[in-house]
Amino acid sequence: MSSLEAKFPQNPPLKTQKLVLGAQIGLRILTISLTLAATWVVLTSRQSTTAFGVPVDARYSYSPTLKFFAFANAIVCVLSILSLLLVFFLCHQGSNPAKFYYLFLHDLSMTLLVLAGSAAATAEGNIGRYGNTHSGWMPICEYVGKFCNKMTTSVILSYLSFACLLLLTILSASKS
Repeated sequence: MSSLEAKFPQNPPLKTQKLVLGAQIGLRILTISLTLAATWVVLTSRQSTTAFGVPVDARYSYSPTLKFFAFANAIVCVLSILSLLLVFFLCHQGSNPAKFYYLFLHDLSMTLLVLAGSAAATAEGNIGRYGNTHSGWMPICEYVGKFCNKMTTSVILSYLSFACLLLLTILSASKS
């Protein structure tokens, strides 16, 4: 048992702790930026045009899926700000693994929320871009291309925030 403790010390060196803390802070700031940008792009994207003589207005608020996507990103942005404050608080109190377990659960729930929103928006975007011939849904991105491109950008930003949150979840799990 003593040889196992010698191989894996309980307290990693100070340099490693500072590196992990810097990675956590950097990834959290990047997550805040990405989710804020994704939310902003969704909330400000709209386009009006005419198709077959009928006026077409594309907005995120017309789709429950896109509303969920926008609000999921907004919630994750706010929770990421709170978790950044929590990391600052925890680093001043020392590295108690029990406290980092709650941070792990927090990061995991944010990861799942942003993934659910991104997956839902991806599914709806796929139907919007390519349609569904079996259901008789025509692609609409030919008519509202600007809106579709903005939504694609927002989904990409959201998936990048998912990658950051996944890394944060792994870091939090290793600390707890």
